[in-house]
Amino acid sequence: MATTDLTAQIAARRKERQRRSRPRRILIHLGLISFGLVMLYPLLWMLASSFKPTEVIFREPGLLPSALAPGNYVEGWNALRNPFHHYIINSTIVVAGSVVGNLLACSMAAYAFARLTFFGKRTFFAIMLGSIMLPIHVVIVPQYILFSSLDWINTFYPLIVPKFLAVDAFFIFLMVQFIRGLPRELDDSARIDGCGHFRIYWKIIMPLCTPALATTAIFTFIWTWNDFFSQLVFLTDPDMATVPLALRQFVDSQGQTSWGPLFAMSVIALGPVFGFFLAGQRYLVRGIATTGIK
Repeated sequence: MATTDLTAQIAARRKERQRRSRPRRILIHLGLISFGLVMLYPLLWMLASSFKPTEVIFREPGLLPSALAPGNYVEGWNALRNPFHHYIINSTIVVAGSVVGNLLACSMAAYAFARLTFFGKRTFFAIMLGSIMLPIHVVIVPQYILFSSLDWINTFYPLIVPKFLAVDAFFIFLMVQFIRGLPRELDDSARIDGCGHFRIYWKIIMPLCTPALATTAIFTFIWTWNDFFSQLVFLTDPDMATVPLALRQFVDSQGQTSWGPLFAMSVIALGPVFGFFLAGQRYLVRGIATTGIK
């Protein structure tokens, strides 16, 4: 009987605490929703402006257009030298090569730093981490001279081939932290079964590194798809232009910018980024949370 009374008292206290904390939770959620709307406003404004005539976009800055111009999408798709899908295909080639290159090269480098023992390992690891702080503007000129001597300018090679050489130290560090969290007993068991380093890397470590690999793929996709500077330097032929360079062609230096078609194509350009992020966001959260970068 006493146990029943104690349980009832605990339940009553729990309900009372929940009742008192409900207004606080409501205020917190309202604040978060308001903050989210503020963060999303530029995106919503761009989406609304893509349906407005160019001459009223900045005259009527509200989200609800007084006149609709859905033809912006058709005009923007065919406004440049090539249809817009030509530039989407170019970006897809660069992004796909970069994602595959980073996944292979960075994972192998991370396995070496996390599992192998070799001379100068700590020194090389420190140099690798130091390269994260090196701005791209410092190395872009030597890279251009090198790629020009290889006759790679106006090709996708300067944007893809370096990814197969593990040049993104951030992703190496991300995977190193993840692999270090895996039990070494797995490696020992695989060696007993006759596995060498490559089979341990490919059969044991990589399947367990799915969250870190997904995080690498998502960040590589977003950064490469939105990259403007590197593609502007190495791709000067309009036929080789990617999506960021194609969007830049809508901006006229004489002030005759086609804002409506530009915003329409910008909305289309954001579609693959949102889709790829939504498809892998579960792995992205797990990958970051389990590598110590919280």
